[in-house]
Amino acid sequence: MALDDYLQGRDDRALRERKMRAEGRLPPGQSLTLKWPVLHEGEVPAFDPATWDFRVGGLVAEPLVLSWAEFEALPRTQVTSDFHCVTRWSTFDNRWEGVPVRAVLGRVRPQREATHVMVCGHKGEARYGYTTNLPLADLDRADVLLVTRHDGARLDPEHGGPLRLVVPHLYAWKGPKWLRGIEYLDTARRGFWEERGYHNVGDPWREERYSYQE
Repeated sequence: MALDDYLQGRDDRALRERKMRAEGRLPPGQSLTLKWPVLHEGEVPAFDPATWDFRVGGLVAEPLVLSWAEFEALPRTQVTSDFHCVTRWSTFDNRWEGVPVRAVLGRVRPQREATHVMVCGHKGEARYGYTTNLPLADLDRADVLLVTRHDGARLDPEHGGPLRLVVPHLYAWKGPKWLRGIEYLDTARRGFWEERGYHNVGDPWREERYSYQE
C-alpha cells in the first residue's frame, strides 16, 4: 500500500469502513478492524473434554447438564453476523457455527416467571468467575448461538474456545468466552462488568456502554 493512499484514507480498512457505514452496519462510535483483537479478563483456562460440562439451571422445569461429547452431539447451525466490541472496534461478516440457544431453551423449558438469565464463563480457572446478565428476550433469538467454530475453524482458546456465546445485536461482552452455564432468573442481576460500571443492556446502536447512561 502506498503511503499516499494510507494518508488519504484509501487503504483497504478505511474503504471498507466507509462501505459499512454507508450500508448502515457500523454503529455510532465504532471503527472497523480487519483483525480480531484479543481482550478478556484473566488467563485463558485449560480445557479437558473428559471433565468439561455445561449446565443450565435456575428457574427451569428441567435442569440440564451436558458433557462435551453430549454438547457436540446437539443440532448445529451457521449464522453470519457482525461483532461489536464496547472498546469501539467492529468486525463484519463473521461466520459462526454452533448450537442455537433455542435448542437449549426447548430442553430446559424456562418457568413462566423467568425474565432474565445470568450467563457464566471462566475467569482464569474460576469456572463461574465471569458473568453477564441478559433479558430472556435478548437470549431467545434465532441468531444467538453457543459457538464452537469461527470462519470455518475451531474457535481458538484466546477467542473463547471451546465454547462462547455470541449475541450479535449487543456489545460483545454480553457473549462470554469459555462458557460453562446459564442460570434463569426472575429479575435483572448485574454481572461482572455491569457491577464495574458497564451498561445493563449494551445495545451498540444506542451506544449503551456505561451504567451512567441508564
